[in-house]
Amino acid sequence: MQMNGLTGALYKLSEWIMKLALINILWLGFSVAGLVVFGFFPATIAMFVVIRKMLMGNFDVPVFKTFWESYKKDFMKSNLLGLIVVVLGYFLYVDVHLLKSSSGFINLLHYPVLLICLGYILTLCYVFPTFVHYDLKVLQVFRTSLYIMLFNPLSTGLMVIGGVAIYLIMTTIPGLIPLYIGSVSAVILMWSAFFAFTKVERIQASASKS
Repeated sequence: MQMNGLTGALYKLSEWIMKLALINILWLGFSVAGLVVFGFFPATIAMFVVIRKMLMGNFDVPVFKTFWESYKKDFMKSNLLGLIVVVLGYFLYVDVHLLKSSSGFINLLHYPVLLICLGYILTLCYVFPTFVHYDLKVLQVFRTSLYIMLFNPLSTGLMVIGGVAIYLIMTTIPGLIPLYIGSVSAVILMWSAFFAFTKVERIQASASKS
């Protein structure tokens, strides 16, 4: 049955709401199934794979099947990605605290390191979208994500605004957290990243013609 106008829009919205809740539950469930340490990153990648397909127009994608296949296929690669993310984040965390407690000339490095931390966090916003959108090795994912983040301030700004909006909504209505915190965040990041990906692919196409 085809529905148009407001009725069709509301029906589509309700489908999105239900599917995002299902995706979020799968994300939490498969993260726990992998004992969190080994399950979080494969589950997050699987979530982004499903969200990407939906945003690209394949809304009727079989959610559980697609999620499970991606979880299995990218289990090792996504955990390698996670290891690098955690190790880099840990070193930056230690550096910030060491510099914060130091004095003299070394303390002057505190703010540059904080700037590096900001760049690290913003780069992470692109890591999962880049991982599922391009066929790259793990280290290439980081390098490409950093490049895209630096040269696409509009997309990065959209991610930040979306992140703030999600934070405000989830803190106002905490009951939404177990149903939507992951999937809605993935939608914001993936949708914003598409603008950057389109720009990058347009530049690559122009370069190949010249």
